[in-house]
Amino acid sequence: MKKKLITLLFVFTVVNLFGQTPTAATLGKTDPSDTKNDKVFNKAINPLKKVPLYENSILIHDYDGILFSFDLDSEQIIWTVKATDSHAEMCANKITLLDGVLYVPFINGEIFAIDNETGAIFWKSRLGNITDQVVLKDQTPIINNGQLYITAQNQDQSSNIYALDIKNGSLIWTYKFDTPNNDIPVLFFDNKVFAQSASNFYCFDANTGKVLYQKTFEKAVDGKPVTDGENVFTANEEGILFALSPNKPDVLWQFKLDENQHNVKERILCKDKKVYFAAQGPTVSSLYSLDSKTGTQLWKTDFKDDNIQYITEQDDNIWGYTRKGRLFQLDINNGEIAFEIKLTTLPISNLEFPIDDSVFYYCDAGLVQFDLKEKDENMTYMRTSIKEDVYSAFIKIIR
Repeated sequence: MKKKLITLLFVFTVVNLFGQTPTAATLGKTDPSDTKNDKVFNKAINPLKKVPLYENSILIHDYDGILFSFDLDSEQIIWTVKATDSHAEMCANKITLLDGVLYVPFINGEIFAIDNETGAIFWKSRLGNITDQVVLKDQTPIINNGQLYITAQNQDQSSNIYALDIKNGSLIWTYKFDTPNNDIPVLFFDNKVFAQSASNFYCFDANTGKVLYQKTFEKAVDGKPVTDGENVFTANEEGILFALSPNKPDVLWQFKLDENQHNVKERILCKDKKVYFAAQGPTVSSLYSLDSKTGTQLWKTDFKDDNIQYITEQDDNIWGYTRKGRLFQLDINNGEIAFEIKLTTLPISNLEFPIDDSVFYYCDAGLVQFDLKEKDENMTYMRTSIKEDVYSAFIKIIR
């Protein structure tokens, strides 16, 4: 009787959260007999439509989990949105912008589709069964052909990959992994979705969720999958980078990082048939460039007594920062350091580049615009309070 009462109370809570009785969609399940963690409770609030961009604004997903849009001209907050409820107040995910709509995952398992101009919500979805807490962490919504792909971790030490309809957030298909180790974004390529789960690497049919192949490695795969337009690349926890065929579970080549270097995670990207990635180590952190066809090393740049935390590509340069707050710019062709400076504020977000000679990042005190010519750190938005144990934040210039 007590168990039934708890279940009813949970259902009542979900009804209140979404304003109506939620509908549980289980379309396209890979395993129809598995119903424990595959449901999606979605509520369509407004019809999805293309929205004009709010020019010269920047989106900030703060480290306390609150999302807001900030006008860079007036330096005022335009709108604010936060999760319906959350067991942890933190930003743990990135955001995707498509046709003026923001697709926002929250750590508590909710995903919102939001108007970038007004903050109005088109739809809300909650992943997972109503009796289990689902966690969305270190995810980027990957959108193609009207579907949104994302992975979530479940309380029962398992995890799922979900494909949602971007029109209303309803479930199209899902697949349940055997392990909870799925905190790396998936890759969409050639109408396939590539994802990792512990030592397993999966290739799915993007439309149906059918497993096209599964590759099992000796060690856990913890590198974000990327592609050069022909093959797929990922890394394992032992510091080996693999080039994989997108059509069958074949390793085309592999590259061993320097001794005691590993932890590539999301510090990897492809451009012009080259793979760029950063690895961490106890004494030296290195940024590598490889020929994507052969795996031949083209150049390597070392950072001693520091670890590279983040990298991105901008105008044929590799930008990034280290754990000790060193902002750097490397020539993408030879790895030579073109710019480097020790910041007084420590970045905890991605880097964003406006049109002028500056770069935005978020720190524990707020939004910083760093002037590259004057080498000044200008606090564009300052938080009213600073929290301890800051995890991460995410920013995006709307343009």
